[in-house]
Amino acid sequence: MTQFGNEVRTALMVWRRELIRFTRSPARVITGFVQPILLLFVLGYGLGKLVPGYQQFIFPGAVAMNVITTAIFSGVSIVWDREFGFLREMLVAPVSRSSILAGKVLGGAVVATLQGCLILVLAPVVGVSLGFVAILQFLGGALLMAVSLTAFGVFVASRMKKIDGFQAVMQFLLFPMIFLSGSQFPLQDVPLWLAALNRLDPLTYAVDPLRRILLDPANLAPDLATLSQRSQVQFFGETIPMWSEFVAMALFAALFFGLAVLSFRKAEQ
Repeated sequence: MTQFGNEVRTALMVWRRELIRFTRSPARVITGFVQPILLLFVLGYGLGKLVPGYQQFIFPGAVAMNVITTAIFSGVSIVWDREFGFLREMLVAPVSRSSILAGKVLGGAVVATLQGCLILVLAPVVGVSLGFVAILQFLGGALLMAVSLTAFGVFVASRMKKIDGFQAVMQFLLFPMIFLSGSQFPLQDVPLWLAALNRLDPLTYAVDPLRRILLDPANLAPDLATLSQRSQVQFFGETIPMWSEFVAMALFAALFFGLAVLSFRKAEQ
C-alpha cells in the first residue's frame, strides 16, 4: 500500500473510533437534548410571551449551539488520549500526524452533525416547517460548521495536558462566542462596539446561514419573517450572501487545522 493509502487508512480508522465512542455513549446523546430543550421550551416559551414567534426564531440557534458545543468539545478526546497514553501509541505509527488529526476532526464533525440532526425532530413542536431541500442544505451547512469548530477545538486541545484545563478554557471562550453570534437574538441596531464584536465572531458566520436555511420567510408570520431578516449579517447596510459565509467557515477550518498540526508537532516533541 502506498504512503498516501496509509494516511487515508489512518484517518478513516481514527474517524471510525470517534463514531464508535459516540454510539457507545447513549448518555452523551441524551444529554445533548438538555440544552436545546431548555432554550426552546423554557427561554423560548417565556420570551415568546413578549416576542411572538420567538420559539421559531431561536430554533436554528438551539440547533447551532448543539452542533457547536459537540464539535468544540470533541477535542477533549485528544487530551484524554494523551493523559492515558493512547496518543503516544498512535504517534509511533509510521504515518503523519496530519492524518491522525484529520481523522479526529472528521470524526468529531460527523458526531456533531448527527447531534444537530437529532434536534431537528423538535421542529414541528415549535412550529418550524422543514422541506427536503432545507434538510439537505442544513446537512451541508452543519457539517461545514462542525468541521471548522472541531478544528478549533482540536487546536486548543493540542496545547492542553489536562482535561479540566481544556474544559475551563473552552467554557471561557465558548459562551461569549455563542452569545455574540446572534444565535439567541438579533444583533441589528445594537451599539457599534457590540456590532463590531459580532462581525469578528467566527460563529456569526456559522449561525446565520443555518437560520436562513431553517427559517423560510415564506413559511413564517410577517413579524417573525422581519425578525429573521433583521438577524442576517450585514456590512454597510447590505446583507452578505450565504456562499461568502460558507467560504469564511472553510477558511476558518483550514486555518485552525493547520495551526493544530503545527501545535501538535511542537507539543509532542
